[in-house]
Amino acid sequence: MRARHLAPAALLLPFTLLLAACGGSSRAEGGGGTGSGTDGKGSLTLNVGDQKGGSEALLRAAGELDDLPYKIKWSTFTSGPPLLEAVNAGAVDVGAVGNTPPVFAAAAKSKIKVIAGSHSRSDGETILVKKDSPLKRPAQLKGKSVAVAQGSSAHYQLVASLKKAGLTTKDVTLNYLQPADALAAFTRGKVDAWAVWDPYTSQALDQADARVLTTGQGLVNGLSFQVAAPAALDDKKKSAALKDYTDRLRRAQNWVFKHPDVWAKAWAKETGLPDEVALDAVRRTRGTAVAVAVDKAAVASEQQIVDSFAALKLIPRSFDFGEFVDPRFNGDLPPSGTAPRTYGKAH
Repeated sequence: MRARHLAPAALLLPFTLLLAACGGSSRAEGGGGTGSGTDGKGSLTLNVGDQKGGSEALLRAAGELDDLPYKIKWSTFTSGPPLLEAVNAGAVDVGAVGNTPPVFAAAAKSKIKVIAGSHSRSDGETILVKKDSPLKRPAQLKGKSVAVAQGSSAHYQLVASLKKAGLTTKDVTLNYLQPADALAAFTRGKVDAWAVWDPYTSQALDQADARVLTTGQGLVNGLSFQVAAPAALDDKKKSAALKDYTDRLRRAQNWVFKHPDVWAKAWAKETGLPDEVALDAVRRTRGTAVAVAVDKAAVASEQQIVDSFAALKLIPRSFDFGEFVDPRFNGDLPPSGTAPRTYGKAH
């Protein structure tokens, strides 16, 4: 991050650490994977793409790495697209991303398969304004400037929110900024609004004098995915390990919901988030995830994103998202539309 950013230092998180899990889809500099260790034992190695504070931290905190009958070699990426490029290249067997990076990877005809999903609340997908802003509802964004990361889940949430208000992206001035730059612009008052996701939502509400204009609840699908390499799925032993791995993630997410304080502290330590911001983000969105099947409804929901971005010419073509899904691990998981968990009133 450049020194010219004037926002308080505490606000300027290393934003690239958080993009993959939250649906960011723009490449960050140095986006390739970097090895961060190996867990488990045995002759089989599962290569897993991750981001700091992501799957590895979650599984470790929940105790799900203690009895691995195979090895996991972790590679850390700064955002979803380079992780999916590694999956496409066969360098990574599986990795976690939000609802939007698979759309861009599939549009580029990458060799990927969505194999598992989770459904979270979308209270953290927000359009933020300053507390003293005269804007009270999304329709008032007409003629205003909005910061958003291009091609991110927030971008789709903005498109959907504008549509509900009878507007399009042509009715606003879009400032395509990654979160650190967007935060600086928002803090200085250089933009009227900011479309973003948790934990930035929690951070801005806590530290940047922000308030929520609207959320993605009811507008965006709240889905995140595990995306695997077809070659790994075609390997009998690796496919079995992938099934076990997704089961461990499901159990870890169950543990998080029951232990939000413990996970928030571990997450804060891993990412540098303030403890209170991490806990707010866990209670608002990150702890609410429930493992769900990658079913026809999930495919249809993702297809809406495909078609929306194709119409905006953000991807070169529309395509059948279902061709990039492998439902073999759905088992008895609940439907993708299953309501996420909740801690009660969002903070």
